[in-house]
Amino acid sequence: MTAKAIPPAIDIDDSRAIRNVVVLVAAQAILGSQITMIFVVGGLAGLMIAPTPILATLPISMIVFGSMTTAPWLSAVMQRFGRRTGFFIGAIGGGLGSMIAGTGLYIDSFPILLIGSYFTGIYMSAQGFFRFAAADTASETFRPKAISYVMAGGLISALIGPQLVKVTADLTIIPFVGTYAVALLINLLGMAMFLFLDLPPLPRAKPGAAPARSRMELLKDPRIAVAVICGMVSYALMNLMMTSTPLAVVGCGFTTGNAADIVSTHVIAMFAPSFFTGHLIAKFGATRIVAIGLFLLAGAGVIALTGVALYQFFGALFLLGVGWNFGFIGATAMLQSAHAPEERGRVQGMNDFLVFGCVTLASLSSGILMNSGGADVVAGWTAVNIAMVPFLTLAGGALIWLSLRPRAALS
Repeated sequence: MTAKAIPPAIDIDDSRAIRNVVVLVAAQAILGSQITMIFVVGGLAGLMIAPTPILATLPISMIVFGSMTTAPWLSAVMQRFGRRTGFFIGAIGGGLGSMIAGTGLYIDSFPILLIGSYFTGIYMSAQGFFRFAAADTASETFRPKAISYVMAGGLISALIGPQLVKVTADLTIIPFVGTYAVALLINLLGMAMFLFLDLPPLPRAKPGAAPARSRMELLKDPRIAVAVICGMVSYALMNLMMTSTPLAVVGCGFTTGNAADIVSTHVIAMFAPSFFTGHLIAKFGATRIVAIGLFLLAGAGVIALTGVALYQFFGALFLLGVGWNFGFIGATAMLQSAHAPEERGRVQGMNDFLVFGCVTLASLSSGILMNSGGADVVAGWTAVNIAMVPFLTLAGGALIWLSLRPRAALS
């Protein structure tokens, strides 16, 4: 039996929600800039000290793996001790990760770089819960907008992160050590923002109430299952292509600065639409917005397959960003409306575990696919983009299946 989503057992006040959104937007912008920085330099740093070029993107994979394995227990911590505690844990993890990874790069130790990357994943996991925290005190009408506004904070991180890479990449004798040092400072300074959050404890089941659904029961809910699939595919394909981009750009004879500018454009495209994505979801429904996102992701792959000029990299990564925005935020909105308040911790932890598990595989595959053509960078880049096809087919098929189901079966 599928449980209907019911309103939270708290007094909804959107002025309170707006305050929390403002804090979370600032956190997404400032603390989130470290993820942009490390995603730009992670593959290049790995290429410097990895035992084989095939493992160049493994530091990025470890970040995502860290996020995947952190999500279930961090969600449980938040369910018991509150969002703020979980966000502090994330910032501490990010600071430790930057320090350890920078040390590994400095002493030429690939395993230590990977350990640091894993700790950075703890922060990435916590950041993923910002969008859920934004919805905790929001009314049903404001909820998709709150999620969207918080995601829009990433627009500022898209501007800050790549520019910091340009300033810090050669700040030290060993490239990128300065980048990791600045990421450490960002975590130390940024965690103070969480003191200004005003979030209630997450709801728990009332005594005598029906037990919350198990994970398997939740995944049998059609709307939850399709939301998870679309979230997985949107995020994984974005990561697959973005992780490969610096290697492809530099491998095609362009500079690290060019790669940073392309990634910056991509991240701007990821978050700039967030100023109106929530309004579009409220007007047209999450399902339609997710469908548009999947179509744009496919368009990104098509443009990338047409050539490797700078304008083609810029165009493909721009569409990739907008496609991710519509696909991932739409999937998040679908998920938020498909479960009861006391199921939040279990659903959100399970969702992010599956999403970032898929993203981990995508980032691992990125390095393998980029080297599938040997020294031919163009052949590797082509393989990356062709690999998107079956997953887009899966998500699109799931969305069509959900749309064709009778409405009564989804309630």
